[in-house]
Amino acid sequence: MANTTNISIRMDVELKKQAEQLFNELGMSMTTAFNIFLRQAVRQQRIPFDIALETPNAETIAAIEEAERISRDPSVKGYTDASKMMKELLPDV
Repeated sequence: MANTTNISIRMDVELKKQAEQLFNELGMSMTTAFNIFLRQAVRQQRIPFDIALETPNAETIAAIEEAERISRDPSVKGYTDASKMMKELLPDV
């Protein structure tokens, strides 16, 4: 048997439960999952997945800017009552 050691980490209780459930469904233990992660990190010499802020793409940025422009445009009709809006938008329903 390989020479092994123990590690101790702290994590959110709910995250641990969710991870254990996922790994069990994949047929592995938390220990196996951590070992896979560590082996990949060592093999690739980096975190084995991308870590990034969620940055919206150009289409999403354009949609956000359009929504902000529309919300400031006094000529665009606004609604405070969803049922009235639906009656105007879908009068035959």
